Amino acid sequence: MSRSQRAAATRRAGSSFADGFLVAVLVRLSEDHGVDEGRWFLEAGFGRVDDQGQPTFADLDEAQAWIQHRLDGQ
Repeated sequence: MSRSQRAAATRRAGSSFADGFLVAVLVRLSEDHGVDEGRWFLEAGFGRVDDQGQPTFADLDEAQAWIQHRLDGQ
């Protein structure tokens, strides 16, 4: 996720692109999610970023690092 894409993420949702392709959709969890309120949730991942474990992240920087790690094949 580039800095401009991170900056374009709204308070509730964001998307990540690599080489022009959508690789992830992130959603910020609401108060309906209790202790996870405010965390970012991987709503959908594509290709190497697909993860049925449905990870959550404290912030967009953590999500970006995780996405990059998956794209790098690690």
